[in-house]
This record gives sequence, structure tokens and C-alpha cells, in this order.
Amino acid sequence: MEKLIVLGTGNAQAIHCYNTCFAMKKGEEYFLTDAGGGNGILLALENQNIPLEKIHHIFVTHAHNDHILGMVWMIRMIATSMNKGKYEGDLHIYCHYELVETIKTLSCLTVGKKFTKHFDSRILFHVVSDNESMEILGDRFTFFDIGSTKEKQFGYSIHMDNGVTLAFPGDEPYHPELLPYVQGADWLLHEAFCLYDQRDIFKPYEKHHSTVMDACRLAEELQIPNLILWHTEDKDIAHRKEKYTAEGKEYYHGNLMVPNDGESFTF
Repeated sequence: MEKLIVLGTGNAQAIHCYNTCFAMKKGEEYFLTDAGGGNGILLALENQNIPLEKIHHIFVTHAHNDHILGMVWMIRMIATSMNKGKYEGDLHIYCHYELVETIKTLSCLTVGKKFTKHFDSRILFHVVSDNESMEILGDRFTFFDIGSTKEKQFGYSIHMDNGVTLAFPGDEPYHPELLPYVQGADWLLHEAFCLYDQRDIFKPYEKHHSTVMDACRLAEELQIPNLILWHTEDKDIAHRKEKYTAEGKEYYHGNLMVPNDGESFTF
């Protein structure tokens, strides 16, 4: 991968930004991770000049609405492009076993057969298993079960052909069992539900999430040079970057990034 494009940064209840999802660019192609909670994914892609016809690989982490419902729109719009003869090749969707039927069922209930007819012919589902590696767009992905106590969820690590390594342990706090996938990474993409100082307001621990302090302490301990924080609350989004960065810098001395929707980073 060459570039990470942030499409959304908010948690499930965010209304002032889109739900957390992102694309990574490799050449002219894009690898999409999650699609957020609705058709906002289409505007997010349009704002970043990412054409649907250049998305042939999508990874879905888990079945929560803020991660999966946008997939219905991705399937509808890409299938429309297929029907018009404008989409070359196949769409590959990567997810754990249970998500295959979930995505198919949601799509069959909400879009017509003229779109879902492409399932298993041109819209192909690839079931990922814990610790399974595969090459996608020339980079080596290793998928892993994050050990969620809420909903089965997978993350991944990437060894890119340019030597850069990235770890994405989903939208829950890092578990020590994931150390082999995170240790030594150049980039860590980690959720930070809220400021530690506001934990009594947003209740991150009751919801199985981290605070900025927690994520930054982890990255410092693991000596991760680049840390992106997202999947946050959005009550004061105008000052989120400033406040999260200030708290994070107390605990982490690497390159800390608190992106807004639409920001991008080059590897």
C-alpha cells in the first residue's frame, strides 16, 4: 500500500462525522476496510475522488451497524456498475465466516435481485481464518480474531512490499494475545473512544473501548513510531484533534495523528 485515506472517524453514535472506515491505495486500486453505517460511504468516496470501479477488495471487520450497513450500498452501486458494463473484474469481499450470510441477507432484504445476482459469480466472498495470510494487491495481509467479548471481529496486519508494516486490531482495545501481529509495526491504527478525562461522561470501559491515554500508553510501550487514533465520540469535534493530541502527547512520544474525515497519510 502507498497511502491511507480516512473516510470516517466516528463511533456508532457519531453524527458530526462518518463512522470509522478507510481506504488504502496501491497504484490505481483501493483496498476498503469497512463501509460505515449507511450511504454516507458513497459521499465519502466521492469526496476523496475514489471511483467505485477501482475498488475490487473490501474487508469487513464485524457485524455492528456502523461497520456493515454501508456494505449494502457498496454492493448495490458496484453491481449497478457491473450491470452497465462499467466495472471490470470481480469484487472480492473478505470477512469471517458468519459475516458472509449476514452481508448476503442484508443485501437480499434491501436491494433487488438484479444486484444480488452477482453473488458468488462476480461478487466473491473470501472467508478469513485466525492467523491466515494472503497476498492482496501485492502486499501480505495476515488476518486475526481480535478476541472480542461483544461481537466476533477480525483485524489484520500488513507487510507491504515497500517494507512498511501496519497493524489494525479492529475497534476494541488491544489484547496482549495480539502481540505477534502488532509488535514491531511501523503504524498502529487504534480506537480511542474519548479522552481519559471524560471517561465518566462517555463510559468507554463499560462499552469495551479505550481512551486516548490507553491507546497512547500502548503505542509507547510497544515503541510504535506512528499512531492513528479514531472511532471516537464527536461531541466537540471542532476541538477533537487539539484535545486528543494534547492528552496523547503526555503518554506517547511518537508521531501521533488524530485525523478528521478526509485526511490521508502516505506510507
